Amino acid sequence: MRWTSPPRRCPVTGDGSLERLKRDGRIVVVGASLAGLRAAETLRDKGFAGSLTIIGDEPHEPYDRPPLSKQVLLGRATADRISLPRRRDVDATWRLGVPATGLDMPGKRVRLADGDEVPYDRLLIATGVRARPWPREAEAELDGVFVLRTRDDAAALARRLDEGPKRVFVIGAGFAGSEVASACCERGIPVTVAERAAAPLVGALGGVVGAVAAELHRKHGVDLRCGVMVTALEGDASGRVRAAHLSDGSTVETDVVLVSLGATRNTGWLAGSGLGAGPRGIACDAGCRAFDIRGIVTDDIYVAGDVARSPHALFGYQFLSLEHWGNAVAQAEIAAHNMLSESTDRLPHLWMPAFWSSQFGVNIKSVGVPSLGTEILISQGSLEEHRFVGVYGYQGRVIGAVAFDHGRWLPFYQELIETTAPFPPAFPTVDRRSDGHQPMDADYPDPSVPTHGPTVTLSGYSPADRRITFIPAH
Repeated sequence: MRWTSPPRRCPVTGDGSLERLKRDGRIVVVGASLAGLRAAETLRDKGFAGSLTIIGDEPHEPYDRPPLSKQVLLGRATADRISLPRRRDVDATWRLGVPATGLDMPGKRVRLADGDEVPYDRLLIATGVRARPWPREAEAELDGVFVLRTRDDAAALARRLDEGPKRVFVIGAGFAGSEVASACCERGIPVTVAERAAAPLVGALGGVVGAVAAELHRKHGVDLRCGVMVTALEGDASGRVRAAHLSDGSTVETDVVLVSLGATRNTGWLAGSGLGAGPRGIACDAGCRAFDIRGIVTDDIYVAGDVARSPHALFGYQFLSLEHWGNAVAQAEIAAHNMLSESTDRLPHLWMPAFWSSQFGVNIKSVGVPSLGTEILISQGSLEEHRFVGVYGYQGRVIGAVAFDHGRWLPFYQELIETTAPFPPAFPTVDRRSDGHQPMDADYPDPSVPTHGPTVTLSGYSPADRRITFIPAH
């Protein structure tokens, strides 16, 4: 359905009347995502009675993404049965399957792929990320080569797994790649995983924990190849993938390939708009207001979810890009609140980064920003038993924690992070290890060498560098 309303003047004039905005204003959400839906619900909860339009490039209403690499691939849920529960009716005009292609900031309009333009008084950008494809287009288009980000991606991959492939080949041992490998093992499908780093999950959790992840892979029968790169995917005469060639000279025969090379933030449609958007996301302040390319904050454009880069007070005002479910919800709610509030009533987004993954029968949870840490202390449990808590330190303070099947202790470590407790921490109230284990190098790879799977991207300046650079869209 095309947008047929004629252009009209913005009902919210320069007097900044919030009452007029709430009654007659036009709010547009670009991104029919978790963040987009929760923001829309919050706007209605806060009394917004005006026009609400939600734009999404997929033909589906918002759905839950974590089950895609877990329940859907295991056959415990179908891709069309993972819609997000609705907190309330949002009474919105849905523009689904029509991507946004441009933004006219002076004219306050969003341009769509079908030629329409949607006017707004307030705009929320929640476009998230997309899977990074295999870089060689001809190889990426071979039958049997998949990425996993969308509902349609998961449905297609699940159908192929149901056919009983001879071997699945996973490129990238981040969280998503590892979860897919785990699902294959659970289904009895042979799987090979290739990772250019020294171990799985090293970009997110470092080499000490990565070594444990590698043991889990191999213990469950994964053919894990680390320290190698995939040089080519080979197809047969019918155009179906048949083999992967590796940098060590080996070849793995396979009929299904999952490309799990991380994500790209959906900011390309903002090129030339004047907004502070680029490959690392859209820069915004603590109140979720977007910056323009001059570093000046806007007051009518807000950002939430995976596409946002926002400063966090607990981490030296480092700009963080968080690919976390909980962050998307919390940031969307703050953005919606601030859209409808006077400056004195606006709130900062201070959600504690948190992440979880389930793979090879182990529940992995983290809080804080482990990837900012330089040291790790195994404070409880045992690496050898694959059940432990690792606490990360940075410049003498606790900066993050990860638990393998030991998540009950994470609230304690979250409090240490929130109170900037010293590292290594004292343990007057918890079950202290008795073996005298000392902090060790967390063993993160060289940051200039890409790895797969970090869920927190340090995308601004470091706490030791107070200079900020805003990268224009390109």
